[in-house]
Amino acid sequence: MKKYDVIIIGAGPAGIVTGVTVKKQHSNKLVLIITEEEKGLIPCGIPYVFHNLGSVEKNMMGLKPFKDLGGEVIVDPVVEVDINDKSVSLKSGKILQYDKLVFATGSRPDIAEFIRGYDMKNVFYIKKSYSYIHRLFEELKDKKNIVIIGGGFIGAEVAEQLSFHHDKKITLIESEKYCFSKAFSEELSRISTRQLEKTATNVRTSSLVEEIIGTKDGFVEKVVLKGGEEIEADAVIISVGYKPNSELAEKAGLPLNVMGAIKVDSYERTSEKDVSAVGDCSQTIGFLTGRSDQIMLASTATAEARVLGYNLFSVKIKKPFSGTLGIFSTKINGLAMAAAGIDERSANEANIDFLCAKFTDVDRHPGTIPGTSPITVKLYVSPSDGTVLGGEVWGSDSAGEIINIIGLIIQKSITIYELVSFQIGTHPLLTSAPTKPVIIKAAEAAISMIQITKKEAMNI
Repeated sequence: MKKYDVIIIGAGPAGIVTGVTVKKQHSNKLVLIITEEEKGLIPCGIPYVFHNLGSVEKNMMGLKPFKDLGGEVIVDPVVEVDINDKSVSLKSGKILQYDKLVFATGSRPDIAEFIRGYDMKNVFYIKKSYSYIHRLFEELKDKKNIVIIGGGFIGAEVAEQLSFHHDKKITLIESEKYCFSKAFSEELSRISTRQLEKTATNVRTSSLVEEIIGTKDGFVEKVVLKGGEEIEADAVIISVGYKPNSELAEKAGLPLNVMGAIKVDSYERTSEKDVSAVGDCSQTIGFLTGRSDQIMLASTATAEARVLGYNLFSVKIKKPFSGTLGIFSTKINGLAMAAAGIDERSANEANIDFLCAKFTDVDRHPGTIPGTSPITVKLYVSPSDGTVLGGEVWGSDSAGEIINIIGLIIQKSITIYELVSFQIGTHPLLTSAPTKPVIIKAAEAAISMIQITKKEAMNI
């Protein structure tokens, strides 16, 4: 029975980055990644295989960086973990032993059992599986009427991509008032929904699916909304969320939280000695709320994986923040949109005092330069001390990097007063003008709001 210093179950972003980081820190250690499929996918790139990339192969995520460092890979699903014996059993019957074990088993789509007909033929999900997505890609080629249920990131992005095929009729159904409502404020959710509506997608918000009806052979024929309206469909894609792949860990005796994720500490260690969990399968605690959260992002998973990889054998790098900060971004029909930290909804739910201020300008200077686009920054700020609690950015592609700056601002508890002296670099072809950088101007707007509030309070 072969023994490894480290066995990692799962070859998604969390598993690969954990393996690479461990091998870089401990080149002499025997590190094994066990995966169910030989080929992997970049999770966030899956929607774009349906148009922008044009093939599943162009979205492959490989294990070459891990292998180049001397890591080993076995393609053979794990069926059982024995924590007492420190062993894993594979589907082939092979049994391997470990010194350290890492669960990086990811997540899987929520199955919409609450919808009658959810199990019809040609009802699909966006699974993080190369073979499944490859099959879905081929299946959708000849489908003309495609209904997508769920207007979050995955559902909306898939809808946008499929809508670029002029031979297809795409309908997206979302139960909330706007798409992206779980990640964006109502203002940005409204903007993103309007942007999606500018594509060929038929966007149906505030709508509930009551039933999926099929032919005698069991193939999808139409989707019925609450109220009786029928929408023709020869394929349905359901995207109503994901849940942690934690069954293997639970079967091994590891405790789960209320959301079904594996409980871990701030170094991704479980309650069992020498067993860790990282990525979508492990629990996250909100950076600002301190509550259990469910943030499933590759960016979050890889940040956790780096922390785990450095500290797996001994604590070398103290985790620099407490809790997970969700930083989201997308691009719909040419408009980039991003968010980090709290917004009105999440702040009110957590009873957090806040005010918000925003500033809009162009992303180049002067504004007459070709290719210039508007960019808006909205900051959510503590009125008591000026700490930045959240932010949203929308407009040009620079939104993707601006939100990362805001994410760092939140994590380091930087205030709007400190942002006033924030030293930046500018260039006409790359940034907004040095006289009005969008983050700083939004901070100044927030300072003005706090000053006005204080003056009004003094006059009472």
